[in-house]
Amino acid sequence: MSHADTFHPFARVLHWLMALAILSMLFVGAGMVTSVEARHAWLLAIHKPLGITIFVLALIRLGFRLTHPAPPLPADMPEWQKLAAHASHWLLYGLMIAMPLIGWGMLSAGNYPVTLGAGLRLPPILPSDAALFAWLREAHRYLAWLFFLTFLAHIGAALMHGLIRRDGVLQSMTGGRRSA
Repeated sequence: MSHADTFHPFARVLHWLMALAILSMLFVGAGMVTSVEARHAWLLAIHKPLGITIFVLALIRLGFRLTHPAPPLPADMPEWQKLAAHASHWLLYGLMIAMPLIGWGMLSAGNYPVTLGAGLRLPPILPSDAALFAWLREAHRYLAWLFFLTFLAHIGAALMHGLIRRDGVLQSMTGGRRSA
């Protein structure tokens, strides 16, 4: 596998860091909506700063991706799979940016503070509006499910490339080498 066939090391670090953050966020979010106990406040205190962290990292990652293109997909890969790969990656980027913004907007509309800890509080990005809060809450919930399903599809495709096709696509993000 040549250097041109692998992602830049910075892109790989961002990818895996964000994968852990997003997976954590999905579990924290699921725990939040199923709990009315004291841990709900604790999970919420994790959810807000983690969401903003994912948002900032997604912007950095998107900027880096636009200036450092991904390695090409295998030439023998069917065109519909290449299209699905590109579409799912852009959907993931869109969700990594939209989900935190929608959450921030939802909290703003509900007149709830977005606190990041250590007394740091983000300003509201939308006016207080109960109907908008309700709409954004539903949007956040449904997009979270879309995010989860897209995340699972991404993992499934990575495993298919790594275990079945063995075409170097998974290794391009792990930094590993193709076996001869």
